[in-house]
Amino acid sequence: MKLFWSLFLFAFSCCAQEKNNNRVSSDSVATSIFCYTNPITRDTAIALRDHCIIKVGRQWFCTGTSLPVWTGPNPGVRLLVSDDLIHWHHHSWLIDASILPPDCPYNGRFWAPEIHYIKNKFWLTVNSGKVTDKDPKGMKTHSIWLFSSEEVTGPYKFVNGPLTSQYNNDATLFEDEDGQTYLYCSGNGLWQARIDLSTGTLTSPLQKFLDKREPGYPEWMMGGIEGPFVVKRDGMYFMFFSTWTRGYEVGLLKSKSPLGSWTLASHEPIFGTRKKEYRPELAIEGGYANLKFQDSEDPYCETGHNALFKGPDGKLWNGCHYIMYDKRPYPYCPDLEPWEKTPQLGIEPVYYKNEMFYIKGPTWTKQFLEY
Repeated sequence: MKLFWSLFLFAFSCCAQEKNNNRVSSDSVATSIFCYTNPITRDTAIALRDHCIIKVGRQWFCTGTSLPVWTGPNPGVRLLVSDDLIHWHHHSWLIDASILPPDCPYNGRFWAPEIHYIKNKFWLTVNSGKVTDKDPKGMKTHSIWLFSSEEVTGPYKFVNGPLTSQYNNDATLFEDEDGQTYLYCSGNGLWQARIDLSTGTLTSPLQKFLDKREPGYPEWMMGGIEGPFVVKRDGMYFMFFSTWTRGYEVGLLKSKSPLGSWTLASHEPIFGTRKKEYRPELAIEGGYANLKFQDSEDPYCETGHNALFKGPDGKLWNGCHYIMYDKRPYPYCPDLEPWEKTPQLGIEPVYYKNEMFYIKGPTWTKQFLEY
């Protein structure tokens, strides 16, 4: 009993001080306790959507879509850094839109950038287009651009782009055990191809393999699907993706091959938030306003566009943007703080059991993980 209370009081003190990686001992066995409360970041100055975290050495680095998101160009590709996965600050601009030359073909909104470490290099995928007076958001030329660097912090050198001849977004990379690399992306559905990173060229035709209204697929996908992210476990390929049909939820596909065929690993989302009154105009426009479902109990309207990363325990964690819901029920205050009106980083541990991935949450109360 004394040992139990010692561990409990230590965990409480750890959370209260917002520290992690503290250690206690019992019979010479060391135990770490990681404490966190979502959203992790609470700062309008570093607000991002579509967070992608990568651990390098003892630090975590994060990039994502900078604000403003919907109204036009944003400042570029921001890099955040943290020593403990809790406290984050701005490190640098990997791409600074303010210093790009006038003829730069990727000076647009810089959506959903990701960093992957493959073949002893860091590879940055950026989704953008050319902003002009006739196309102030750069959507007509919005596609995928590839950069590389010897260091996670850059400088990043341009490799190739646009990688596709059509509108594509949310690019992600995956390296298989045989060294072959693959590109996955969105664009009114999900797309895939093999890619030669050294030249930034696709080595197989870009193939659309899943539509938002795929016959036989569930209604919660019909609003739109995006944000693929691929991992491999026990010989099976798993693709996380997001949908905004009922709020912002994460689904999971699986395949025996990196290029499919892909099928749903779960016929229900494995993570996310659902709110009937969130963005009703999109539901009406998309023809899915009559879907019947119950709101989730969390205080969020969006928790999605996820990417996986190595957490404090060395295992897979989930990172994505969390946005507070302005119609959240009691006991949550209906008046949002400034940071609550912007997308902030949220994290959760990822579990794998019986050939299936699980993500608990999204959480909003104090959590601690013992490992």
